[in-house]
Amino acid sequence: MDSARADILAARAHLQQQGWVARRSEAFHHLPPPPLAQWLGNAHEETCAAPVLSGAGWTLHPLGSHAASGIHARWLDALAPAERAELFAGLPQPGDGEAAPFAWAQRALCRLGLRLRIGATPGKEREPVWLELRHQPRAQAEAPLLVLDVDPGVRCVLIEIHERQADGCGHQVAQNLHAHVRLGAGAELQHLRVVSPGDADSVAHHIHASLAAGAQYAQALVATSAGYHLQRNSIDLQGQGARACSAALVLAGGQQIDQQTYTRMQAMHSRSQVEALVLAQGRAHAVANAHTRIAPGCDEADVHQRLMGVPLSGNPRLILRPHLEILHDNVQAAHGATWGALPEDALFYARQRGLDEASARALIIEGMARALLERCLGGEEDGLLAQWLQGGWLARTIGAQLQTRAEVHHG
Repeated sequence: MDSARADILAARAHLQQQGWVARRSEAFHHLPPPPLAQWLGNAHEETCAAPVLSGAGWTLHPLGSHAASGIHARWLDALAPAERAELFAGLPQPGDGEAAPFAWAQRALCRLGLRLRIGATPGKEREPVWLELRHQPRAQAEAPLLVLDVDPGVRCVLIEIHERQADGCGHQVAQNLHAHVRLGAGAELQHLRVVSPGDADSVAHHIHASLAAGAQYAQALVATSAGYHLQRNSIDLQGQGARACSAALVLAGGQQIDQQTYTRMQAMHSRSQVEALVLAQGRAHAVANAHTRIAPGCDEADVHQRLMGVPLSGNPRLILRPHLEILHDNVQAAHGATWGALPEDALFYARQRGLDEASARALIIEGMARALLERCLGGEEDGLLAQWLQGGWLARTIGAQLQTRAEVHHG
């Protein structure tokens, strides 16, 4: 038996012995995930119609005029022993934490993965390296893997897109994706993630980020709901002066989404900022969960959590859970959660400028969303966020959600 097959069987055996995510789990009891069988799939099931050359799986794209030669990419077959060893090299074992069953299931099902190393472009060492990653489903049950290493001192700008294409896979998908993001000393990464699954899909994305001394990681997530949708960040600030910012714009529509950010601060002068804005309507079920742990010895650590929920219509279930675990005295920490309708005074002033109610609501919601994302990624005219906003995706998606609200209201 080859080593790849042995690793897959070992992961399946662990799942059989330890079981799936417990319903009493603190992280998942508000929105339990579908059973294990859905994530492992069926060996005899049909694959998606999209051929490999159509862009299914991970694809890497140049971004505007920011072409760089410091990008080293390897697409690896997890069923080939040598390539599997290379793909998983240096990654931690799944362990036994609350989300560990997802990691074991990923090991059991993973077929393909991408390893990226971002180095400086010769002659342009201080200029940021820009790139765009896209992922399209290739199977009804899949477990994609991404390993991203940013070399010490390198600045990187990354847009990561997960949006089902009309001519791609037509099946309902169960996708258990894991990404390992590792920043060397003094490295900087701006990371915009856009995740828009199909209405009936089950999606679980796990981002594992580790930051060395002086590294800076800014991740902004824009996500829509699905039959089941989990977005979970695990961020380790391992080196002195490491900084992480996480902002999540959750467009819950009328379905389910669970957004979780777990941050472990393990060094002096580290800083963490976590924000979420959840917009929901109808019978949506949405959870925003922020948990930050400040370890002993983290002098002058600084942490802020801010979770906001806005029901747009109907009776959505919104759960906001900020949580701090502070094991050191000399720190600054603040957290809060607010839940409520759109501000009436803002609606009034917008209507006074000749806008109808739908346009006024869309303008206010888009303004709130932009402000959230700008606090994490910055508002420069030539920056990452501005470039993405030019495509109009955010305005179209907010408009579609409000249109759905109007149809429900008048139906």
